[in-house]
Amino acid sequence: MTLSLKLKEFLIKNGANEVGYADITNFTPNPGLNTGVVFYITYPKEIIKNMQNAPTQEYVEELVSLNSRLDALGMKCEEFLINEGYNAYAQTKKRLGTDFGEFNSFELPHKTIATRAGLGWIGKSALFTTKNYGSALRLSSVLTDAPLEIGQPILKSRCGKCMECRDACLGGAISGINWNYKLKRNEIYDDKKCEKYALKVSEENLGKADTVCGKCIFACPYTQKYIKKL
Repeated sequence: MTLSLKLKEFLIKNGANEVGYADITNFTPNPGLNTGVVFYITYPKEIIKNMQNAPTQEYVEELVSLNSRLDALGMKCEEFLINEGYNAYAQTKKRLGTDFGEFNSFELPHKTIATRAGLGWIGKSALFTTKNYGSALRLSSVLTDAPLEIGQPILKSRCGKCMECRDACLGGAISGINWNYKLKRNEIYDDKKCEKYALKVSEENLGKADTVCGKCIFACPYTQKYIKKL
């Protein structure tokens, strides 16, 4: 069994729904670690089904749970690769902290690695989107120098003319412009407007202000297909 298959099986056995590998040579924040391992865990269907009036307390609790599980999985991935004789660095939420920079984004976002690994694209909501799960998922990644079999990058949107997430965003944060790899996030999405509305709607729904919403996740047609599958 190849290292790529062995690692993918290991990550899926430990909770990942999907795994991919990307060449990040031109934008790695850690010189020498030129391959990205990226994986995601999906939100349970029942939690997303109840998101018509997002956000819900169940969604917030699951978000926190997924972040913890992804951090733990990232550390397991790092340990796996080191035990195989390679260098690795898990981009956990705990390590990267909450200081995301001017546009609330990491230096090398997980979703950038995910698009380069060919797992999906960036939706008009600026969320990572897949054909099978929509944007009802959360990502994490590990940087490594292991020789893994990289995927075919997806470099432009597959949303087409769909405007469901834009229309669902009552904060007006989504422009409706289709993503491509040359665009910066703030060219298609306004994180400040998103944050402002999230603080308002979370106060209304949850009784306390928080930067969570989820309306765009629920609205995505690919998310809807996922939650309606038997």
